[in-house]
Amino acid sequence: MIHATAIVHPDAVIAEGVEIGPYAVIGAHVRIGKGTKVGPHTVIDGWTEIGEENTIFHMASVGAVPQDLKYRGERTWLRIGNGNTIREFASLHLGTVTGDGETTVGDDNLIMAYSHVAHDCHIGNGVVMANAATLAGHVVIEDYAILGGLCAILQFTRVGAHVMIGGATSVTMDIPPYTIVTGDRREARLRGLNLIGLKRRGFSDETISGLKKAYKILSLSGLKLAEAVERIKSDVPTSPEVERFVSFIEASKRGVCR
Repeated sequence: MIHATAIVHPDAVIAEGVEIGPYAVIGAHVRIGKGTKVGPHTVIDGWTEIGEENTIFHMASVGAVPQDLKYRGERTWLRIGNGNTIREFASLHLGTVTGDGETTVGDDNLIMAYSHVAHDCHIGNGVVMANAATLAGHVVIEDYAILGGLCAILQFTRVGAHVMIGGATSVTMDIPPYTIVTGDRREARLRGLNLIGLKRRGFSDETISGLKKAYKILSLSGLKLAEAVERIKSDVPTSPEVERFVSFIEASKRGVCR
């Protein structure tokens, strides 16, 4: 159902069962999958693809041009998966040709009010961004990460899977998966494993034990980063999770939060 006051460009592709609320504006290059709900006064513009069964609340801005002075109107994309909830006043921007050419959001994410997803960011699945969490350009957020309210993530930073970031934390370095970081308006520091989150997600005691050992070597041993990685490889029983922990660290270009 499309409300009579909504403005939907005739070239937009709107699937069956989509609901578009009063005074919403839908641009020419937008594609919206079935079952998605668009709230009042929401603006969806640009080359934006939205999957199925998403809920976009009132006043959200989806697919606006990047806040990047180098952007010159090139055809770049915002691609959103299925089952996401985007709350009021959240903003999600297109990619840039100097980046990946697209911003992507996976499935089943909760992006709360006033949160911002800048150009060329990539969000996985099951992520929660609490109120006013902000991502600068080119940020990667892996699956099931939780970003506390008012946290700020610097451009080109990666946040690993199952990470929990405390509110008002400033993140300027990559955060290894499965960990907790806090900063309280200061730069983020590791505070331990996200044990409650891991147990809730069904990780085994054996897996958690291996991750504890890897974490202690990384954060508490006093070793240089490369030495800590080699110690983890030699001393910690291997598992897919420990391997992911190590490979994330080895791939870091910004440096790793410790």
